[in-house]
Amino acid sequence: MIFGEGMKEEFLHKKLQERIEQKAFRKLRLTDAQIDFCSNDYLGIVKNNLLTVHQDEEYHKNGRFGSTGSRLLAGNYLMIEQTEKMIAAFHDAESGLIFNSGYDANVGLLSCVPQKGDTIVYDYLSHASIRDGIRLSFAQSFSFEHNNIDDLQKKLQKATGNIFVVTESVFSMDGDTAPLEQILDTCTLYGAQLIVDEAHATGIIGNKGEGLVHHLGLQGRCFARIHTFGKAVGCHGAIILGSDTLRNYLINFCRPFIYSTALPPSSVMPIKSAYQIFPGLQKERIHLQTLVLQYKSSYIPYEKLNSDTPIQGIIVPGNEAVKKIADRLQGNNLDVRPILYPSVPKGSERLRIVLHAYNTDRELQQLINLLSERYNDTV
Repeated sequence: MIFGEGMKEEFLHKKLQERIEQKAFRKLRLTDAQIDFCSNDYLGIVKNNLLTVHQDEEYHKNGRFGSTGSRLLAGNYLMIEQTEKMIAAFHDAESGLIFNSGYDANVGLLSCVPQKGDTIVYDYLSHASIRDGIRLSFAQSFSFEHNNIDDLQKKLQKATGNIFVVTESVFSMDGDTAPLEQILDTCTLYGAQLIVDEAHATGIIGNKGEGLVHHLGLQGRCFARIHTFGKAVGCHGAIILGSDTLRNYLINFCRPFIYSTALPPSSVMPIKSAYQIFPGLQKERIHLQTLVLQYKSSYIPYEKLNSDTPIQGIIVPGNEAVKKIADRLQGNNLDVRPILYPSVPKGSERLRIVLHAYNTDRELQQLINLLSERYNDTV
C-alpha cells in the first residue's frame, strides 16, 4: 500500500504547487564541508568543538538523556536551577527561566503575559516567533515601521491597558540593531514595558558578549529579555530574564513551559559550559569585528544592508535571481544561502551572509571577488 493512498491531500498539493510556482519551494539539504558563511555559530564554539573539550565529570555524572517530565512534575532538577541563576547573574537580571527553544520562549511569553484589553506594539521586522506569540495573545496589537521612533509613538497613542513594546536587539535578517535607548525613552513616556529578543546579540555584543541591552546599561529598564542558546552560544534552548515575579508568573501561566518536557541535563550542561567559555572569547569577537569592517569597506555591486554585526545582507530581488547567485557561490565551495519570499517581503529577497570568528581574510576576499564576478557575468 502506498502511504497516503485514499487520503484527501489535494489541498496540500495545491499549496505546495503555489510555492513551486513562486520559486519558493523549500527542501532540506545536508551541509557539505564548505566554507561556512551561513551558520549562526558566530564564535566557533561548535566548529571548534569547544564544548566537547570543556565537558567534565559533572557532565558524565549528570548528563542523562531524558528529564522524565515537565518542570512542574518530575523534570525539575538542581543543575537547571543553578544554570538559570548563573545566566541571570551574568546578564545582571533578577531571575531567569529556561525554555526548550527561542521559539518556545517568545511564543510563551507573548501569549500569556499581555491580556485582553492590553496592547502589544512590535517592530515590523520582528521574528516569526514573536509574531506567532502575539497572534496567540488576547491583546490587541500594532506593528510599527522598522526602527522608526515616530511611528512607534503614533502606534502607542492608540494603546490601551498594559502596553508592551517588542523588538529585537539585532535583527536576524537585516543584521542591524534597534535604537534601544530611544525606544526605552518612548516607552517611559507612554508607560509601556519593553521586551527585547537578544538572540543574535548574545555572545557577540559587549565586552563579554552580554548582549546589547547590558552593553548599553539598560538592563534595569527592560520588562523582559530573551537570550537564546542556538546561535553564538552553540547549544539549544533559551532563557527569559526578568523579575522574580515574572518568573513565577511564567511558571504558573505559560503553556509552552508548563506542558513541555524539560530540557534534560545532557542539554543543560553544555549551556552551562558555554556560558563559562564565550565570555572569554574576546579575540574571537575582535577578529569577527575586523571581518565585518573588511566586508563593509569592500565594493559589491548590489544593495548592501547597513549592518555592524556578523549578519550581512545583500538584496537581490526575486526568488529565482537570488537562488541563482547562491548556487554560483555554493558551486565555488562557499556556503551562502538565499532568503526567499515569503520569509522576507517580496522585492527584498537576499543573500544572508554570516561572518564567523573562524572565517579568514582570504575566505572573505574570495566571497567578495565572486560576488563581483557574478555581477559582471549578468550585466
